[in-house]
Amino acid sequence: MIEAAMIWNEPNNKSHWDPAIDPDWSQFARMAKLAGQAIKAERPNLPRVLGGMSPIDPSFVNRLTGYGVMDDIDVIAVHGFPLDWNLWKIDEWPAKIDEIRAVTDKPVWVSEVGISTFGAEEVQVWGLDRTAELLIGKAPRIHWYSLYDLPQSWEATTRHREAEGSSYYRHFYMGLLREDGSPKPAAERFARHAPDMGLCQWFHYQDHRLDDAVAWMKRLGVTYLRTGLSWADVFRPDAIAWFDRQMEALRDFKVTVTFCFTPEHRGPGHHHTSPPYEPAEFAEFCADMVRRYA
Repeated sequence: MIEAAMIWNEPNNKSHWDPAIDPDWSQFARMAKLAGQAIKAERPNLPRVLGGMSPIDPSFVNRLTGYGVMDDIDVIAVHGFPLDWNLWKIDEWPAKIDEIRAVTDKPVWVSEVGISTFGAEEVQVWGLDRTAELLIGKAPRIHWYSLYDLPQSWEATTRHREAEGSSYYRHFYMGLLREDGSPKPAAERFARHAPDMGLCQWFHYQDHRLDDAVAWMKRLGVTYLRTGLSWADVFRPDAIAWFDRQMEALRDFKVTVTFCFTPEHRGPGHHHTSPPYEPAEFAEFCADMVRRYA
């Protein structure tokens, strides 16, 4: 069921890790090392993936290498959105991967890549084809983000929200399917690139889209998927029952499961991007989830 365990999500992105509390990533490094060790203790052969970088930054890899994090990591992951958020062109994808390969001997996965339909749905079709052309054969795993548009009534997982301007609203248009479940033009095109390309789809607590998502992924020919289990959600009512339902629904896919997001009461920032008071608590959560689902 689980083919890899990912430690956190975009740790070098200020919307996903608080630089005011941990400006040099030393707290993240300690947490990641403990998590990597805990995962290996439970399942020695399960690949441990460093949560996808955004931006793609070899100096971040070098810093974590200096802290010894790579001793407890098997794969490096990167995220890229050159048509929406990044300040580089889509044709630079191969060079971006090579920048990371130059500073590590670990495999490099693309655990999020996508293009919004914020401006036009036709742009997503072209970008999907070009991304597939550039990355298939270049990276062992390519997770297209995402299957569904984010519902307008929800909030995107980013700390600064509307203060980000149009960048924030692009979060709501990344799907191959619209919020109502109807397919965009890129959905049919995606099927041409599966199974070489997989999907990244986050499922929220008690997400009403789960069963339909499974049906759509099978229809599109998806064989591998990246999703998440949130440490913060453990404190919700019936959280483990929801995790069980989610992972059972995804049993037919090769799943990279991402462990991330600090419970508000377990970190000094009192939000999901805060380093935890006790990194060992996050490591224990990772071990519990691997023991239960791997």
